[in-house]
Amino acid sequence: MEKSSIYIIDASWDGSAGVWVATSDEVLGLATEAPTIEQLTQKLRFIIPELLQLNQLLPANYQGPI
Repeated sequence: MEKSSIYIIDASWDGSAGVWVATSDEVLGLATEAPTIEQLTQKLRFIIPELLQLNQLLPANYQGPI
Protein backbone atom coordinates (compact mmCIF):
# COMPACT_ATOMS: atom_id res chain seq x y z
CA MET A 1 0.00 0.00 0.00
CA GLU A 2 1.31 3.44 -0.96
CA LYS A 3 1.69 6.22 1.56
CA SER A 4 -0.69 9.17 1.09
CA SER A 5 0.57 12.72 1.05
CA ILE A 6 -1.41 15.90 1.38
CA TYR A 7 -0.33 19.02 -0.49
CA ILE A 8 -1.81 22.39 0.38
CA ILE A 9 -2.72 24.54 -2.63
CA ASP A 10 -3.67 28.18 -2.13
CA ALA A 11 -6.23 29.50 -4.62
CA SER A 12 -7.34 33.11 -4.53
CA TRP A 13 -9.23 35.52 -6.74
CA ASP A 14 -7.18 38.38 -8.22
CA GLY A 15 -9.85 40.95 -8.95
CA SER A 16 -7.52 43.36 -10.71
CA ALA A 17 -6.41 40.68 -13.19
CA GLY A 18 -9.80 38.91 -13.25
CA VAL A 19 -8.31 35.45 -12.66
CA TRP A 20 -8.00 32.74 -10.03
CA VAL A 21 -4.38 32.20 -8.96
CA ALA A 22 -2.98 28.99 -7.47
CA THR A 23 0.32 28.68 -5.59
CA SER A 24 1.79 26.28 -3.07
CA ASP A 25 4.72 26.21 -0.66
CA GLU A 26 4.56 22.40 -0.80
CA VAL A 27 4.49 21.91 -4.58
CA LEU A 28 7.63 23.74 -5.64
CA GLY A 29 7.21 25.79 -8.81
CA LEU A 30 3.42 25.92 -8.71
CA ALA A 31 2.09 29.26 -9.93
CA THR A 32 -0.76 29.26 -12.41
CA GLU A 33 -3.95 31.14 -13.14
CA ALA A 34 -7.28 30.73 -14.94
CA PRO A 35 -10.41 32.83 -15.42
CA THR A 36 -12.68 30.39 -13.53
CA ILE A 37 -12.18 28.10 -10.55
CA GLU A 38 -13.26 25.16 -12.72
CA GLN A 39 -10.58 25.92 -15.31
CA LEU A 40 -8.01 26.39 -12.57
CA THR A 41 -8.91 23.00 -11.06
CA GLN A 42 -8.57 21.36 -14.47
CA LYS A 43 -5.13 22.91 -15.01
CA LEU A 44 -3.99 21.78 -11.57
CA ARG A 45 -4.89 18.16 -12.39
CA PHE A 46 -2.10 18.22 -15.00
CA ILE A 47 0.39 20.65 -13.50
CA ILE A 48 0.66 19.19 -9.99
CA PRO A 49 1.66 15.64 -11.04
CA GLU A 50 4.23 17.07 -13.47
CA LEU A 51 5.76 19.27 -10.78
CA LEU A 52 5.81 16.44 -8.25
CA GLN A 53 7.68 14.31 -10.78
CA LEU A 54 10.11 17.12 -11.64
CA ASN A 55 10.75 17.66 -7.92
CA GLN A 56 11.34 13.89 -7.58
CA LEU A 57 8.45 13.45 -5.16
CA LEU A 58 6.79 10.98 -7.56
CA PRO A 59 8.47 8.48 -9.87
CA ALA A 60 8.45 9.50 -13.57
CA ASN A 61 6.26 6.50 -14.44
CA TYR A 62 3.68 7.07 -11.65
CA GLN A 63 0.11 6.35 -12.85
CA GLY A 64 -1.96 6.52 -9.65
CA PRO A 65 -4.34 9.18 -8.37
CA ILE A 66 -3.16 12.58 -7.25
